[in-house]
Amino acid sequence: MIEITAKLVRGSVYFSGEVIECFVTFSNPPNPIHQISQSHSDIFESLAWASAQIHCQCSMNSKVVLSDKLNTTARLAAINANTTFVPWQQDNGHAILNTKPKILFCDLRLSPGESKTYIYRETIPSDAPPSYRGQAVKYSYKITIGTQRVNTVIKLLRVPFRVLSLSELPEITTCNDSVDLSPNNPFMETQHRETPLDIALQTLQNLTARRSPNFYNITNGRGRVVRFCLFKNSYKLGEDIVGTFDFSNATVSCVQVSVALQSEEHVAEEYRRGKSTIPTLVSYNKHHEMCLGLKYSHLVLPIPLHVTPDFTTELVTLRWRLHFEFVTTSKLVEMPYEHTVSWHGPSTLDVETMIWDLPLHIHPTTVPPNTAQQTRYNIVI
Repeated sequence: MIEITAKLVRGSVYFSGEVIECFVTFSNPPNPIHQISQSHSDIFESLAWASAQIHCQCSMNSKVVLSDKLNTTARLAAINANTTFVPWQQDNGHAILNTKPKILFCDLRLSPGESKTYIYRETIPSDAPPSYRGQAVKYSYKITIGTQRVNTVIKLLRVPFRVLSLSELPEITTCNDSVDLSPNNPFMETQHRETPLDIALQTLQNLTARRSPNFYNITNGRGRVVRFCLFKNSYKLGEDIVGTFDFSNATVSCVQVSVALQSEEHVAEEYRRGKSTIPTLVSYNKHHEMCLGLKYSHLVLPIPLHVTPDFTTELVTLRWRLHFEFVTTSKLVEMPYEHTVSWHGPSTLDVETMIWDLPLHIHPTTVPPNTAQQTRYNIVI
């Protein structure tokens, strides 16, 4: 019996273009004291080979997406998964990204109580789509470790992880052809050259740190309802969306305001089932406030760390927006003054609801939200 244990070196969240590392340990447990080996060959446990590979699996909702149309171009030939290392063969959907498999070892022999650890290292492609669990499409990433004893079927151990894509950031061209002509002095500190990942993270930081307040005068058919200010339009995962409401110059009374952070999932037209162009909406955090009589108010909506930032693939596009609902009334409500002792609000109001959507951009965080405790994955063969 051999136990295989896998553990990611640095958490379970990575950027596209980043190097991911995984420790893979093969252990032969010590024999029980009462068990006596019948021959010298009983002492050792052996494996013929072990290999590891990253793949991204895409699964689709057949009620929304024409999955057959996509699969006809991506379907692989029939493969015997018992004798060939095909990590994605038993998963739903199809693999849209595969790295080259890397061999960890050939012909491993372990005595009782012995273990050996190997490290699997691979670079996630820079154009890889992000991990995403939508209503129509799902993208999931796994490191799959495959191993086999002689004359037996292949056993697979899967290690899931999350990818945050940086491919949606503005493109920055860097010149890598320049030659360093400075003298090579062994006593001088070597200057660190920025990698494409470093440049992308700096671009992300600059993009989301820039503040440019935008003001929106929200009106209906009877006049001005409110003036809304949003301090910036690009945010990172985990940030707070902060805005202000100014009712001081309103000509229409606003009784209630609700704001929800919503994602829009758009399926590409060529893969869409049916003619409906309405995107799939999912609401997350929501702000709700009674604002009758208020002159000023504010909005604070935290962006969850587990959601997927903006992205576009051949199959689907994900966008974000703020969804506003203003409940207004045509009746002039007299509010209490500073020295009013007793005041009763109106028992009934004739109201109408006005809806407004404000697009915004959500980008990955510059620091992946990795937890201190890391999960170990293991199988016994």
